[in-house]
Amino acid sequence: MIRRAVDIVFGFLALTVLSPIFAVIGVSVLLSSGRPIFYAGERVGRGGRVFRMWKFRTMVANADRSGSVSGPNDLRVTGIGRVLRRTKLDELPQFINLVRGDITLVGPRPEVPHVVAGYTESQTRILQFTPGITAPGELYFTKVQEPSIPEGVDAEEYFIQELLDPKIQIDVVYFSTRSFTSDCRIIWETLRLMVSRV
Repeated sequence: MIRRAVDIVFGFLALTVLSPIFAVIGVSVLLSSGRPIFYAGERVGRGGRVFRMWKFRTMVANADRSGSVSGPNDLRVTGIGRVLRRTKLDELPQFINLVRGDITLVGPRPEVPHVVAGYTESQTRILQFTPGITAPGELYFTKVQEPSIPEGVDAEEYFIQELLDPKIQIDVVYFSTRSFTSDCRIIWETLRLMVSRV
């Protein structure tokens, strides 16, 4: 109950304070690659519930039809999209999902339905936790795994075969023993990462 109250307050505060940045990014996306400004992709949350997660669009329209994971020099990513992805600013609209209750501040990053459909029994343990904006597994993926995706391979296939399980297991361990202090540390590390990339 307390966690949900924090999510609502933090979400409304973030949407209010960041509204000028939303406007600038929205106009930048519109001028560089047209509509739509936002991308709402299906994700699987706690207990297998499917919801739509909001982001600023960073790829050409309908890019997700050819895979949900992008590799190095992915031609589907737009010019402004590369900047937004590197700085993680494309994730800001997820505060809408935070207010709606689809996600929490710190929770495992939700995957697309067809990836979840292939989960092993061990991997399905992650579905017992409410997904979130940031998590240890997501930080590990951003800092270590994502840069390791080789050029010329199917990025989504490589992610599923080589990177998905280690990422999930990091989160399963963390969220089985999480605390308020450890969550604050994850939020701080996420903010540091964003600032360093900006």
